[in-house]
Amino acid sequence: MTGHDLTPARLLPWASPEGKPCYLLSDGTGRLSRAADTIESVQLGMAGDLLDHAADMLADEKVTAGQLRFLLARMSEALTAVSRIAESRGARLPAPAYEAVTEGTDGGG
Repeated sequence: MTGHDLTPARLLPWASPEGKPCYLLSDGTGRLSRAADTIESVQLGMAGDLLDHAADMLADEKVTAGQLRFLLARMSEALTAVSRIAESRGARLPAPAYEAVTEGTDGGG
């Protein structure tokens, strides 16, 4: 250790072969961090594309139940990825700069 505070562990946008979450301990500038950033960007883009596709399908009165089930399965996968991205990014936000409000006070001064 160099005495520098490490950033919190980063939840990566993929899971282990067993389905367990993967984490990265780094300063966020390495090759694996850049790969995770790229994968997150692709996942967010795919989720946006699925939303557009869903709007088109819902407007089409000829869409079949099978097509909607397939879309719903892909949207479930995309929502899982987006949720993981949000969790990962939220965990890396800096702690609030204000003091916690003690119980029994309204914090209004």
